[in-house]
Amino acid sequence: MTSPYSDDPLPQAPPGGPPAHNVNGSRPNAGRPAAGGGLTSGGEVASGGPATGGAWQPARAPSASSLGPAGGNVLWAFAPWIVFAAVAGPSTWKLAAVAGLVTSLLLNGPDVLRGRPKLLEIVGILFFAVICLLALVLDRDDLIWLETYAQVIANGVVAVAALGSLAFVPFTEQYARESTPPEIWRTAAFKRTNRVLTAMWGGIFAVIALLGLLALHVSSGTDWLNWVLPVVLLVVGVKVTRWYPEQVRARAVRERLR
Repeated sequence: MTSPYSDDPLPQAPPGGPPAHNVNGSRPNAGRPAAGGGLTSGGEVASGGPATGGAWQPARAPSASSLGPAGGNVLWAFAPWIVFAAVAGPSTWKLAAVAGLVTSLLLNGPDVLRGRPKLLEIVGILFFAVICLLALVLDRDDLIWLETYAQVIANGVVAVAALGSLAFVPFTEQYARESTPPEIWRTAAFKRTNRVLTAMWGGIFAVIALLGLLALHVSSGTDWLNWVLPVVLLVVGVKVTRWYPEQVRARAVRERLR
């Protein structure tokens, strides 16, 4: 049996027994009859019609969430960083650091306590904790650089963490696995989709960091550089995160039906 997303093999069932899951992750219904009087492997209905020549066809295609994370999940991952960027300013960056740390602990603490922390969760908690600690132990004169570049540094850290995860496990894959059967995790389409999405998000935050750096050296257009363009990039990123897995899934289905 192969995955509907690629030619990667899926785990086989024990001899004489049905598979533990269908390709879409659900358990087979061993009691459902096929149109032709029998059951296909995994309990799916075989078309058996002239259009397919009796070939097996899945009763329903797997959802795109099997390929990539939902846009909402990724947005939650970025929530502490967005809170920090929204609050941070020349006189409010300390408050922003506290707000970012509290948001990180509230949203990500349960995962950490369960022993299932994700990369951005750990990076966020450590980053905001360090910023808060520096604010407590250093004088203001020693923190002028941090007051000036706080947002740039924060966006740069996210970009480095996201792009760096490509060398190990793409960070979006950690979110995608929460809604995906384990047998899908090894497929080429799943891995490729999450590498693309992770690279995209890393690029988005790298661009936002550069826009923030540019805003510090120009006298006009700072609102566009600090707010308008970053918000547009984030919205585009969320939409692509939802759209791209659908396109991969649709292409896989078309190739399968050829």
